Amino acid sequence: MVVRHLRRLLEGRRIERARLLRARLAPDLTPRQFAARLRGAEIAEVGRRGKHILVQVGGGWTWVIHLRMSGRFLLAEKEMELPPFTHATFELDNGWHLLFTDQRHFGLMMVVRRAELEGVEALRRLGPEPFDDGFSVEYLSARCERSRQPIKLLLLDQSKVVGLGNIYAAEALHRAGIDPRLEARQLSPRRLTRLHAEIREVLREAIEAGSTLNTDPREVYGRYGSGAFEENWRVYDREGDPCPGCGEAVQRFTQGGRSTYYCAVCQQ
Repeated sequence: MVVRHLRRLLEGRRIERARLLRARLAPDLTPRQFAARLRGAEIAEVGRRGKHILVQVGGGWTWVIHLRMSGRFLLAEKEMELPPFTHATFELDNGWHLLFTDQRHFGLMMVVRRAELEGVEALRRLGPEPFDDGFSVEYLSARCERSRQPIKLLLLDQSKVVGLGNIYAAEALHRAGIDPRLEARQLSPRRLTRLHAEIREVLREAIEAGSTLNTDPREVYGRYGSGAFEENWRVYDREGDPCPGCGEAVQRFTQGGRSTYYCAVCQQ
């Protein structure tokens, strides 16, 4: 959803000036190098790989952005006072400023040669996208076949499949009727086929819900569509609520350092 939003704002624009206000945001570059690589660059395309935003700019560079937990963009008027936790600013050719804010200081940026993009370690180790042909039932079965890892933790492993965070892994497993604690190798071909279908369906529904949300690009705390699907969550963050499938109370436990929500009756 962030990429869709940025695509409308940035494609076809030119970056007149870039300023790095927190050096650790782009640890592989000095502020001077960061500014030089983006200065005067025309933005040709905004895309993504997993949770990495990939902005293709002129000069053969790709601007790589990871928002992490609290990174977000704000489109601001030139005279606007910089909000707290502004870590980078980008002056656009239409007079607007694109600001990057990050309260938790976990966001990361880099500007790399497009020809070297495949060699970036963070991108190279990523698994297939859930809607790509590479993420097939056969692929999922092969990843699960000998794995003793609990199925929910396997789904959260970005080297296996990208884009399934804690929320949608829990939701997909509930829809598929699978206990998140089961070892991946214990799942039958029939159950894996259903899980594969539910992964795609829950993501599709969440994206569609977010696409109907109107967002104001000038709102610092705009959520870019996240949260639009919350009312449709069946188990995530629903501890103690009745399961929509059977009416039993949704339970929560800690798994891999994260909260897991599930129904002990529907998920076996």
